[in-house]
Amino acid sequence: MATSIKIDDELKSRIQQLASQRQRSSHWIMREAIAQYVEREEARESFKQEALASWAAYQESGRHLTSQEARTWLSSWGTDAETELPKCHE
Repeated sequence: MATSIKIDDELKSRIQQLASQRQRSSHWIMREAIAQYVEREEARESFKQEALASWAAYQESGRHLTSQEARTWLSSWGTDAETELPKCHE
């Protein structure tokens, strides 16, 4: 699928300069930039949806960990005293 975009002359020049420095085509630079942007935004949206689902589950059940419980658990990571994830409670 061919798609065209309009970019101003300054941005076009910057892309061409970067492409030359990287020994890549301008097309490759633009494709890579778009791919990285889309991946980042998909990850952001996934995180947002997961957070919304977690919030809905909390509102429904009331089950949670306190911030201190989470900090204590996380601070045990990578130590000889590493602990399992604490059980959620109301």
